Amino acid sequence: MNASSAPAPQPRTASASASAFATAPATASPTATAIAPEIAPAPALRWAIVGPGRIAHRFAQAVQALPGARLVAVHGRSAARATAFAQQWQPAVKADAELLVMPTLEALVHSPDVDAVYVATPHSHHSEPVLASLRAGKPVLCEKSLVASAALAEPLLALSRSRQVFLMEALWTRFLPLYAQLGAWLRGGAIGPLRAVHSSLCFAPPFDPASRLFNPALAGGALLDLGVYNLSVLRWVLQQAAGTAPGAGPEPGSQAHGTPEPTSWHIRGQLAPSGVDLRVAGLLGFADGVTATFRCALDSRSANALHIEGRDGHIVLPHDFWQATHAELHRADAPVQLADAPFAINGFEGQIDEATRCIRAGLFESPVMPHAETLATLRWMDRMRSELGVRYPFENL
Repeated sequence: MNASSAPAPQPRTASASASAFATAPATASPTATAIAPEIAPAPALRWAIVGPGRIAHRFAQAVQALPGARLVAVHGRSAARATAFAQQWQPAVKADAELLVMPTLEALVHSPDVDAVYVATPHSHHSEPVLASLRAGKPVLCEKSLVASAALAEPLLALSRSRQVFLMEALWTRFLPLYAQLGAWLRGGAIGPLRAVHSSLCFAPPFDPASRLFNPALAGGALLDLGVYNLSVLRWVLQQAAGTAPGAGPEPGSQAHGTPEPTSWHIRGQLAPSGVDLRVAGLLGFADGVTATFRCALDSRSANALHIEGRDGHIVLPHDFWQATHAELHRADAPVQLADAPFAINGFEGQIDEATRCIRAGLFESPVMPHAETLATLRWMDRMRSELGVRYPFENL
């Protein structure tokens, strides 16, 4: 969905108006005839964005098209950029959802007009808005990687748990329609016992030491921006094949993840002139004989494919696995089975729907993308960065 071509109303600054995020109570019929009470639909979840950059536009597009969500506020370090963002996404089709430009982070998280916060700043700047939102009791969906290290993540996850305020890393790949089919193939044994997983995710943007991709002060580098997909999807595949996926336990909301730790570990990489990881390649081995290879890079190009190999067949996502809509199942002595699952909007709708569902249910974490998964992936990346000699200036390692 594109922004409306109609002239957008000018965004305004935050007001003190308030409305509760709760389902309206049903009222009994005044007539003598017994009539089942009508249950009013839950009001749309009102989202605010911190960090009106490129990825935030994709989030805004999805929110504006979802019936159970609306975008109501934005805050950025640049007031001009936030205002321009608000002008573009002023929800003309939802006249009661005027888009506010919040002057400060504190104003945003304490606004009664805001129900939940989406954080889309550079990795190095995730902690502050996540912490402020949780302290204010506002649920948070935060772009991947949640923060730059496990040490930074642990207090945020602990605060979410202690205050029972929802927090989820926005690893949108896990919520794509195609991955539901992949999970069914893996859990159903379509390729037999798992043997190997291979993935690549590589791009070649121009080197700019000040950009978020290459600046160590912004937690730049291939691992946090790209490798998080390789590793999170690897973990997901291992879980699906073993039947230990998050939420797959005997009780609703089970946090079982059960990914084995590697028994062998070989990491190689190259640093950019700025000191961040320019490219990283790894070979991981696991106790059951499964091997995994991955490559992520900011200085080369690839098909960005995912290959999952089993005893009886293999699954291929031939390109752009992190946002795939097409997969192939190859089995011996059987025709190739194709799966196509296009986005309903732009791919972000799945994670927004999951966050909305969890918030309405009063959960502090998603059973599909639980805190344990975020922390485990960060610990893997911490170890890899340490071996490569990558350290961010703000870290206390």
